[in-house]
Formats: sequence, C-alpha cells, structure tokens
Amino acid sequence: MATVAFIGLGNMGLPMALNLVKAGHEVVGFDVSASNLEGLTGAGGTGAASAGEAAAKADVVVTMLPAGQHVRQVYTGEGGVIASAKPGALLIDCSTIDVDSARAVADAATGAGFAMLDAPVSGGVGGAAAGTLTFMVGGPDDAFARAEPLLSRMGKAVIHAGGPGTGQAAKICNNMVLGISMIAVGEAFVLAEKLGLDHQKLFDISSKSSGQCWSLTTYCPVPGPVPTSPANRDYQPGFTAEMMLKDLKLAQQAANNSGAATPLGAEAAALYTVFANNGNGKLDFSAIIKMLRGAC
Repeated sequence: MATVAFIGLGNMGLPMALNLVKAGHEVVGFDVSASNLEGLTGAGGTGAASAGEAAAKADVVVTMLPAGQHVRQVYTGEGGVIASAKPGALLIDCSTIDVDSARAVADAATGAGFAMLDAPVSGGVGGAAAGTLTFMVGGPDDAFARAEPLLSRMGKAVIHAGGPGTGQAAKICNNMVLGISMIAVGEAFVLAEKLGLDHQKLFDISSKSSGQCWSLTTYCPVPGPVPTSPANRDYQPGFTAEMMLKDLKLAQQAANNSGAATPLGAEAAALYTVFANNGNGKLDFSAIIKMLRGAC
C-alpha cells in the first residue's frame, strides 16, 4: 500500500482521504483548518504541519483545493509540493480549476522530474463519502496507469481524458451541460405549473421522451418524482449553487480564452450569479427553480 499525502481536507477532500485510509493506505494529511485535520487523524490518518511536510513523506500526493491560485501556490510556492516531494512521487490534483493553471502546474512538475495528473471529480459530497466519484483525468498514459488503482478506491469511474489539462476541460464542459440543463428542466416545470400540468405527469412523460436528461431523471428540481433529489429536502445541497457558479465561470473563462461560442453557458452563468448573489449560494444548484418562479 502506498503512502499518500492528501492536501486539502474540506467537504470533498476529507471523505476522499478517509476512503484511502479505509482501503489500507497510510495517509498523511494537511489542511489550513485544524478541525478538518482532526477529522483525518481521528480516523487513523497522520497530520502534517505543512503541505511540504506531507509531500516529503509520500509516494503519491493528492490535492483538493478551492481554486487555481491555491493549486499554484501549494505546488510551486516556496516549500511546496514540487520543492518537497521525494523523487518519483506521483502528483494528482483533484481540484476543479482553470485549464491554464492546471497546465502551468503540470509543466512545472514535469520540469522538476515529476509525473502529474489533473483529476477533477464529479459526484459531490455524497459521492466523495460513498466512494462513487467519477474522475476525469488528464496527463501522460504511464502516470494514469499508476494512478488508476488509487483513484478507484475513491470512485466508481476513472476515465483518461487525454493530455495535461484535459481532465479540467472535461469537468467544466460537463458541468456547463449540467447547469444549462437544470435551468431548462426548471423552466419546463414552472411552465407546467402555469398550465395546470401535474409535476408527476410531466416527469412521467418527459422521462420517457425526448426531454429525458440527468437533471430530470436523477435530480428533478421539484419534490416527489425522484425521492433522492434535494428538492425533497428543502434543497439541502449535494452540489451547491455557488459551486455550480464557480464551474460555469471557469467554462466562460475557457470559452473566452479559446474563442468558443457558448451563449447558453454565458446565460446560465448570469442566472446563477443572480441566484447566488441573492443569498442562495449555499442551496443546492437545483433550487434555481425557486428564482425561475420568482420566489427568490
């Protein structure tokens, strides 16, 4: 079993790290929050005083951090992962960040003699806890082959997307689809309400017709048709609106940098900006139906 440094033990990182502990790996963790670090050490992991100290002890370094600037600092900053990791260590960043930062950090790692992957995830906090995440992985073939067994301990699907940065590209493209489709499904249910069409009837018809999509059949934004949907829990989040907004902004940044036309993605980002700015950022992203109704 490998010794794994896990840097970033927040809502996603901690349950992912705990799954590695359960699988028998020695996990050395670091987080700026002492309480987050205690969550790891209390379950059998080991704490470190810094990201560099954690990396120095590990065969594999995994990071789960908020944004590109944090990933750049943790990897390339003074005393960071690249400066501290032992030769031959495999570096895996599971954060969702901009493609440019992912590629810049990968270039820095390669230049220092390390193999590195960008491996953002889909599945939310529930998937992190259950070990059912989907990993979208960018980087060299040999590094992917080394990482796959470890990532499989934290997820149900580990998919190689291509070269450096393509994991991040896959994540933001996928979540742009998700954000747009949730708005479309929400609009359809709001229109159905105005027209006197029952929620369940619309679901029964659309789920078996051309309107079928994940936002409808797995995450339906109204209570009833899908019992596991956050709509049945007053929109307590599986994936918050502010996290959806983060991904939509990353997609727009990438679209602007690459010259891609994404008008629906831009409109989805604008709508989620209004929704989050009105105090709804901590709700599940499917709660945007409340704004479409004019209820918030």
